[in-house]
Parts: sequence; structure tokens; C-alpha cells
Amino acid sequence: MTPYYTKVRKLSGSDYKEIHNSALNIFKQIKSKTKRRPYVRSVYFKRQKIFFDYFWQHLWQKSWKERVKRLKYFLCAIDLIQNSHQQPISKQNPNRKSEILHRFFGVTKHKELFIVQIKEDKKTDRKYLMSVFPAK
Repeated sequence: MTPYYTKVRKLSGSDYKEIHNSALNIFKQIKSKTKRRPYVRSVYFKRQKIFFDYFWQHLWQKSWKERVKRLKYFLCAIDLIQNSHQQPISKQNPNRKSEILHRFFGVTKHKELFIVQIKEDKKTDRKYLMSVFPAK
């Protein structure tokens, strides 16, 4: 497992509103590039689309402190998805046999380790960004 070294910093800010607005502005730029569902293309998955359908739903299930921690790494996660050639740790979802979970490891510009989790549906071959969080 070798991490991907991002070229961007994590989002700065101390309160939830400030970081949430920054993350939404980044997402709005991604969303404006398509008329349908927002996505980014992944180099590792041979330029396939990675959708954001589950990311925001998953984020809202967390406490506001946890949301702040995770949203700080949003820009780093986008950079990792778009540019990483590094091999993820992949395993079958124990709850659903028709899904594979991929965990990519990344390091921010300030040497902080984080993890990006992508879910792949075997039946449709679609990939979804599930979560981004700092590694413990």
C-alpha cells in the first residue's frame, strides 16, 4: 500500500459553515460541468466516472464534528480520484455480495494521511464515492 501524494491542501477553516461552503463551491464547479448526475473521472479505473450519489447522504449521517473532519479532505479526495495510479485495498462488501469496496490512501500537502472509499456495483459496473476521512 503506497499512498498518493496530493498536490492540494485540505480545506482550511475552523467552523462547519465555513468548510461546508468551501466544499459546496468545489462541488458546484463539478456539478456545473454536466446536466445530469455530477461525477469525476478516475485515472485508476481507466477514466470511468465516479459518482457522488452516496457521499452527501453518508456525510449527513455523521455528527457535525465528524462532518467537519471529513469535509476538510474533500478537495484532496477529488485530486486523488482524478490523478492516482496507486493500487487500492479492495474487498467484497460483507453486507452485500454484489459490491466491492475500494480504499485509496492519500497524503495531503502537509503530510496528513487520509482514506478515500469508493463503492463499485458489480452488476452495473458503476462506482460511487462513499466517504473520505483522516486515517487514525
